[in-house]
Amino acid sequence: MDKKRLLMLVEIAIFAAIGLVLDQVSFKVWAQGGSVSLVMVPIMLIAFRWGLVAGLTTGLLVGVMQTMFGAYIVHWLQGLLDYGVAFTVVGLAAIVRRPLLEAANQLNKTKMALYIIVGTVFAGFLRYAAHTTAGAVFFAEYAGDQNAWIYSIIYNGTYMLPATVLTAIVGALLFTAAPQLMQRKA
Repeated sequence: MDKKRLLMLVEIAIFAAIGLVLDQVSFKVWAQGGSVSLVMVPIMLIAFRWGLVAGLTTGLLVGVMQTMFGAYIVHWLQGLLDYGVAFTVVGLAAIVRRPLLEAANQLNKTKMALYIIVGTVFAGFLRYAAHTTAGAVFFAEYAGDQNAWIYSIIYNGTYMLPATVLTAIVGALLFTAAPQLMQRKA
């Protein structure tokens, strides 16, 4: 195994663990699940540093570790959506990697912030869609007389919207202040 690949694997493991810790020190919005946290920041950092596969892998590891440390699962498919899919898709923030790295090389902080926000909103929306789908299908009884999809959209939006905005702000501030975080050294 070459040094570059080994470094990538070590960083994936470390940042997945950091993501789990950040999720554990979150602001719980609902007793039934859902919290505002910075869990997406380390996943996106790996996605920006190493690309799509590394970002997806980091997100998947975060989701798997969450299932080991207190996940609420009522059905295997709900567990897959709420933990496996929801955190894996955050790695898709890597779609803005190339223009983001170009902006970082040019030290264009405005463009960097823009690409970070676009990547965060995209990843946050996909995570929100996974949680919303799981909620509408597997937690419909909580909706009462309401449409289960509307209930799930609102319920999951109450924590995913603030979490995505917070992640975009922290990501933009962090990565524009220290663009070298996105540059891998191998």
